[in-house]
Amino acid sequence: MSFRFCCVSLVFGCLSLASPSSWAALGGPTDSIVADTLSLKAVRHVEVRSSYQVHELDLASGTVVREYVTAQGTVFAVSWHGPFKPNLNQLLGSYFPRLTEAARLPHPDHRHLRVTDQDVTIESAGRMRAFAGCAVVTALVPAGVSVAEIQ
Repeated sequence: MSFRFCCVSLVFGCLSLASPSSWAALGGPTDSIVADTLSLKAVRHVEVRSSYQVHELDLASGTVVREYVTAQGTVFAVSWHGPFKPNLNQLLGSYFPRLTEAARLPHPDHRHLRVTDQDVTIESAGRMRAFAGCAVVTALVPAGVSVAEIQ
């Protein structure tokens, strides 16, 4: 094997370790929001509220992503709006397959999709250059916080 081949193999091996599970996905820890900021090529602003934080990521595409984090450091909700959809697989993490499964089922409005399970609610809507959505893990929402606050 050549030295170049070994280096390329090492680089791809390291990249495979940086799987979506290392990102700050819905229901995951807040530690890796910095990784989200880098991978989404975003500028991050943090707003501290009484019982949670909002990490707002301004993407270069013009889309805004908000990750809502409990005082314990868990992402309990994610929202997005803008001209392009963000990487929902990255943001929704283990909840993403529920959204893709719902998209495969017949639904009357191809511009709006809603998933409501016992533990999570996901809404995604939009048309060209105007996308929005949010996902909330119900059990993780801090006491006294209304889901209506998530925008």
